[in-house]
Amino acid sequence: MSQSAGTAAAQRAGWLYSAPALLMIGAFFLLPGLAALALSFTDFDLYALADLRNLRFVGLDNYQTLLRTPLFWKALGNTTEFVVLGVPLSLLASLGAALLVDSKLAACKGLLRTALFAPVVTTVVAVALIWRYMLHTRYGLINELLTLLHLPAVDWLGSPHWSMPAIVLLAIWKNFGYNMVILIAALQAIPDELYEAARLEGAGVWARIWHITLPLLAPTLTLVGILTISGYFQLFAEPYVMTQGGPLQSTVSVLYYMFEQGFTWWKLGYAASVAVVLFALIYSLSTLQLRLTRHLGGT
Repeated sequence: MSQSAGTAAAQRAGWLYSAPALLMIGAFFLLPGLAALALSFTDFDLYALADLRNLRFVGLDNYQTLLRTPLFWKALGNTTEFVVLGVPLSLLASLGAALLVDSKLAACKGLLRTALFAPVVTTVVAVALIWRYMLHTRYGLINELLTLLHLPAVDWLGSPHWSMPAIVLLAIWKNFGYNMVILIAALQAIPDELYEAARLEGAGVWARIWHITLPLLAPTLTLVGILTISGYFQLFAEPYVMTQGGPLQSTVSVLYYMFEQGFTWWKLGYAASVAVVLFALIYSLSTLQLRLTRHLGGT
């Protein structure tokens, strides 16, 4: 068999083995995405759902209405606040936990890693309900602790100033373990010889972290940053369970707004336009983050 024939056979085998995964991606990601894009140019609503003859093409009307709606901009501002507050804190918590678990001084590493990862595999709705009771103004555990410290109780879920920080704390606790596991794997791939050489040169702990750990973790931190940003822009379950978008619409997120428009008011075409805008925003931010990382890495 010639080399070209062997290469062609290897390529066919590769496509054959990849076909099931590609079919799943196409069926459950690509086709729904294209369907949402098509629906965003129509007035698909409850009447069209009952009879497709009521479906009309409206062009860019949904997008124009969306950009003129104050509540959408409010939801986008709330989501941006959640991302700006939550992503850096979540990455710091993940990095700190990864350094702790990977440290040679840590005991029972397997148990510690499991305990820190456990919130990730818990149900979001159940966790949000528990945190809702913990954040109760009069009977919540957190306010009880504040009272023991002689600090005033906080109306966590009833104040527009504290509702979003409360949801940020829940999201950080719930999600940091996922990135922690990825960072632990990256830390274990760093050669011990680099740390030993730096230690012999007199470098302290913080110097080794700053000059060895963080530079070598940069690609992994970029990955977890993109994953975290994408996930945090899809904020929905926490405000849906804990605050229902209140108080004073301070926790209405873009995804929560899309849900209300699509499944409360049955404006499915309009809701699809919200989904398209959210996808474009996440894609643009992820691309920008990749380019900035490559630019900084090149310099």
